[in-house]
Amino acid sequence: MNIYIQLLKTYLSTQKWRVALLVFLVVTSIGLRLANPQFVRFFIDAAESGRAIDRLLGAAGLFILVAIIRQGIDIAATFIGEQVAWIATNALRADLAEHCLKLDMSFHKVNKPGELIERVDGDVNQLANFFSQLIIRLSTNFLLLIGIVILVWQIDWRFGVSFALIMAVGLIIINALQKLTVPRWGKLREADTSLFGYLEEWLMGTEIIRSSGATPYIMNRLHTLQRERWLSMRSAMRMNSFMMALPTFIFVFAYIASHLWGTFLFTNEVLTIGTLYLVFYYIDVIKDPLWEVSRQVQDLQRAAASVRRIANLFQERPTIHDGAGVDFNEGALSVQFENVGFYYADEPETAVLQNITFNLEPGKVLGLLGRTGSGKSTLSKLIFRFYDVTDGAIRLGGHDLRDATQASLRQRIGMVTQEVELLNSSLRNNLTLFDSSIPDEKILETLSVLGLDDWFNGLPEGLDTYIASNDELSSGEAQLLAFARIFLFDPGLVILDEASSRLDPVTEHLIEKAIDRLLNGRTAIIIAHRLATVQRADQIMILKQGEIIEHDERKLLVANPNSHFSQLLKTGLGEGVAV
Repeated sequence: MNIYIQLLKTYLSTQKWRVALLVFLVVTSIGLRLANPQFVRFFIDAAESGRAIDRLLGAAGLFILVAIIRQGIDIAATFIGEQVAWIATNALRADLAEHCLKLDMSFHKVNKPGELIERVDGDVNQLANFFSQLIIRLSTNFLLLIGIVILVWQIDWRFGVSFALIMAVGLIIINALQKLTVPRWGKLREADTSLFGYLEEWLMGTEIIRSSGATPYIMNRLHTLQRERWLSMRSAMRMNSFMMALPTFIFVFAYIASHLWGTFLFTNEVLTIGTLYLVFYYIDVIKDPLWEVSRQVQDLQRAAASVRRIANLFQERPTIHDGAGVDFNEGALSVQFENVGFYYADEPETAVLQNITFNLEPGKVLGLLGRTGSGKSTLSKLIFRFYDVTDGAIRLGGHDLRDATQASLRQRIGMVTQEVELLNSSLRNNLTLFDSSIPDEKILETLSVLGLDDWFNGLPEGLDTYIASNDELSSGEAQLLAFARIFLFDPGLVILDEASSRLDPVTEHLIEKAIDRLLNGRTAIIIAHRLATVQRADQIMILKQGEIIEHDERKLLVANPNSHFSQLLKTGLGEGVAV
């Protein structure tokens, strides 16, 4: 229950007046709902006793007026409730998304994007009614039921006792069924998450799946996940059917009790026709709150499953924490690896990097070579501190990475990869990453320095050109944007992960010129899969199975016919053979 209270306090506290108004409207609507049949009772008894027509018309007019006012109040309550829900759920989504972004790469390694989308968006969607009206209406419907019992008790205690017993038994059964139903809804949410997680993964790899002939396997796996989801849904709905049928049984028993007592009391002239009508009207009124309570309990069950999953996600904590903070020097930064070793937490028996030691002076360029799986990309992730080293230390500009804040560290490092992530926004926002402090003049100057004037002049709306997706730009154009981003933020270290491996010769030439300008006055690490990419490197380092097998000045390695690099040049440079 604490998590429910905490969510309500956190995401409704900023809407106190709106929530208070919603409570007032809902309570007022219930009060009018209980009061309005009293006018009908008066009307019937007045008509039976032969009172003046103006009294009857007055009662009828009040009944119509109150009904109209109640409908207006219900509309206003629905509108305000939706506002409360949207504001609260949007704030919760933002907090969950920010929380996920702060979690380590080890968390994202085992949680697929589709699964996280389902948890951040799908689970929060289940809480819209919870935030807007669920707790309020659940409470007020209980108050409505209690109010009906009190009013009926005032008519005759036998009616009150019958109603109280029937509803008490019904509520006890609803509570018992709820305990059985919540775990079933939780399993359904887990099945949804698994299904959407795999759908996202498969859709991203459509080309590979088709080309490798894996479609039958994928469809079979999809069928398995859909069946698991269907079985979870069936299990939850079977239990839910009992919840939905319960109000009908309660209504029937209340009707039978009222019929028996009503016949007896009316025959003995204890009740008037109007009073008897009032009793049966309240029985009819009971149906609505019971149905609502049943539906709201169902919503609460779904919300409970989502709340637990949201709470579990919030309980995930990053293992990488900010240091006290350091002041990195302006300009090029040195890079030192001191006996660095690393393995992933879920694979402690497999060392990814072992005894990595080297020193890259400010302004120098390191060419990093090695076959797939040799540890090149892992090395770059450690520099960004996406992971912490298992052994040894990494220093940037003479400072241990663990002493710096993650934000300040990543402001001083820029990276361009084969895959460039573009935002659905203008060219300006794609270059500045929504940093409004960067003036347009600096952006245009950067594009000019990188030799991109002709490319920019060909854009239809200049910096306001809208970029809807990665598909609208070629790989070369996307990487040109990535270079411009780095140039704007002026990092001291640049990491290029085979940034020109898939480009046509013309675009590659343009990229090469941009790289020359970008690396001027900066330290750089070029992760290469082709030897031609590292011809501008000052040093060459070759990794094999997580260890350095060769590291020296490029010119010295070229001059040494027995070096690994020299042998690779002889066998692979002219043909672009991967190493």
